[in-house]
Amino acid sequence: MTDSYDVLCIGAGPTGLASAIEAKRAGLRPLVIDKGCLCNSLFHYPINLLFFTTPERMEIGDLPMTISGGKPTRGEALKYYRRAVEHYGIDVRQYQRVKNVRGLDGAFVVHAVDEDGVELEYHARKIILATGYYDLPNVLGIPGEDLPRVSHYFSEAHPYWNQDVVVMGGRNSAAEAALDLFRSGARVTLIHRGPEMGKSLKYWVRPDIENRIRAGEIRAMFNTEVTRIEPEKVWIKNADGEHSVPAEQVFALTGYHPDFEFLKEQGVHLDPDSRKPEINPETLESNVPGIYLAGVIVGGKHTAEIFIENGRFHGRQIIAAITGKGKLKEKPPVSPPGE
Repeated sequence: MTDSYDVLCIGAGPTGLASAIEAKRAGLRPLVIDKGCLCNSLFHYPINLLFFTTPERMEIGDLPMTISGGKPTRGEALKYYRRAVEHYGIDVRQYQRVKNVRGLDGAFVVHAVDEDGVELEYHARKIILATGYYDLPNVLGIPGEDLPRVSHYFSEAHPYWNQDVVVMGGRNSAAEAALDLFRSGARVTLIHRGPEMGKSLKYWVRPDIENRIRAGEIRAMFNTEVTRIEPEKVWIKNADGEHSVPAEQVFALTGYHPDFEFLKEQGVHLDPDSRKPEINPETLESNVPGIYLAGVIVGGKHTAEIFIENGRFHGRQIIAAITGKGKLKEKPPVSPPGE
């Protein structure tokens, strides 16, 4: 069998997988490529993460998600998406980084490279870009950000028992990391540039983090900016001036953004301010004929606009356009982000 496909999806997250499933259900031959593992972003979420949604809003391919509680855990979501791929027999190539997409609508050539540096080439009639945004953190651009004990990702709290830890950010990821670290015996300082925690905090997280701050169990510093990071400390600036805070570990949980440069390299036009790509809202086809966009990259810098709950419908929309089956009949639901 040749490496020639009707649809090639770049990105093996829920949106890319949903797109491939819709393609296969429509009688097309899809391929999915990802530079990491299956659902690479979900895999790198905190180990104890609980999604801010119900299971039916994360389902793809009309397959039911069975969970033990009211909301899916990270482990349950990963298991579900593995089973969905196996059920539909989707061809997924893991650990292959796409270097570029060449050619024209109906005759694209995708060049990729695997972990061993082996060059690979695939041919496809249509391309779906569903590359997400979690791989690219919003860097602070301050001295010391590249130190070994500074991370833009949080996985689990146990290694930081009895340590001074600084968590930067004011949204769900920062609040949940701070709570997990506190309950695992770390001395936590939460630093946020805003005057209070974000308005989109999960309803069960907000009272918890606010009570811990009020009790002095988690030290919170609002309207505060980190100016530089040094071994064992971070320097901050606020109304009290500039001084240091002890920090054996720093989690800079300040958000993430799509790979805008990759989109531009493929010829996709981006709005200079919002960075939203130029697309047909009915078909999700970009200004480059034959290249479609799905998932969070549709929202540009506004990453909270698109998430699993509504991005999973993009595949149906795209495949309907490719096969000429018309518009998406069911309007995707809108609900809070699944962070």
